[in-house]
Amino acid sequence: MATYRDWFKDLRKSVSEKTPQEVADLLKDGDIQLGDVREKDEWDQGYIPGAVHVPKSFFEQWAEDRLPNKDKTTVLYCAGGVRSVMAAAMLKELGYTDVISMSGGFGRWKDSGFDYKTPVTLTRDQALRYSRHLLIPEVGEEGQHKLLSSRVLLLGAGGLGSPVAYYLAAAGVGTLGIVDSDVVDASNLQRQILHSIDRLGVPKVKSAEQTLTGLNPDVKVNGYQERLTSKNIDSIMSQYDVVVDGADNFPTRYLLNDASIKHRVPIVHGSIYRFEGQVTTFKPGEGPCYRCLFHQPPPPELAPSCAEAGVLGVLPGVIGTIQANEVIKLLLGIGEPLIGRYLMFDALETSFREVRLRRDPKCPVCGENPTITEYIDYDGFCASPSEWEQQHTPAVARV
Repeated sequence: MATYRDWFKDLRKSVSEKTPQEVADLLKDGDIQLGDVREKDEWDQGYIPGAVHVPKSFFEQWAEDRLPNKDKTTVLYCAGGVRSVMAAAMLKELGYTDVISMSGGFGRWKDSGFDYKTPVTLTRDQALRYSRHLLIPEVGEEGQHKLLSSRVLLLGAGGLGSPVAYYLAAAGVGTLGIVDSDVVDASNLQRQILHSIDRLGVPKVKSAEQTLTGLNPDVKVNGYQERLTSKNIDSIMSQYDVVVDGADNFPTRYLLNDASIKHRVPIVHGSIYRFEGQVTTFKPGEGPCYRCLFHQPPPPELAPSCAEAGVLGVLPGVIGTIQANEVIKLLLGIGEPLIGRYLMFDALETSFREVRLRRDPKCPVCGENPTITEYIDYDGFCASPSEWEQQHTPAVARV
């Protein structure tokens, strides 16, 4: 009767093994997939740079997601070289064409003096809170740490700012800056879900902070109860990785765009009007900016009122959630952000339409010969820009 020792000896014959030195050479010279099949507590003690975590206890379920290319050389390692042999045999059964087990495992790798990383670990409460993120290969623990260390600035704690802030806080974005000089009004409550009836008259930045820190104590909220102007935008914007544009007026929108070009900070832009909304991402150097689409704000006579034209209460939730998704993609460096793409949503038809955008070489800010080199504080009007944007998207900006 065969013993475990006999079974493993036969299994080992079917698997290619290489020493840590040979694996180090492969990592240096070639494009390979590297999988660490140890358990979480072992991974936390250190891992080989470039490895993805595919613990043996979940190996069959996770392998094809975390090691997606079956034709690429795939190297597996464990603590001592036993579990990686078993895992390598499993990959061969799943159709992987070139699988290698590292002999001696991570222990021999360390003893040989090769480089390794020690991850910054989540607390037990954080691991539970973000457990669904940790299961996604594109996020995982490393991505969650990126989110926790990220800083996002939101222009407005209103209709768009509310769902964006809610979902970014829930996702664990560590610092949220919120610029809003307004106070909570009863007319806000139909759509601005950060606020409640018991906070009428309270500054929106204070109300937002109370809601968001109550949702997730990991999140720090920096409130700026002031208007964004040419005097304060540099000191505020330079502290953040991404800006979310939920502004409801032209002066702020143009000022924000020009500062984005100066500081090379991407903007996730959103606007809403009645039943329609738009989202795009402006990333300096990789696509058009807001002025590529609209060189100058409209004259005051085309924007005579500060009153809102009306908006369906759920529409900000749809557009704001898409904005939050864009922010997370930018912070993690995953997916395809809406750079050079203008996404339009019609709530009555429940339909999306996408317009391709390109940089305008004659743009006064990011073009070949910029004519606007200093901030401009536009005054004299403050209407919501959403309807005007829909009607005036210039043909030059479209592909």
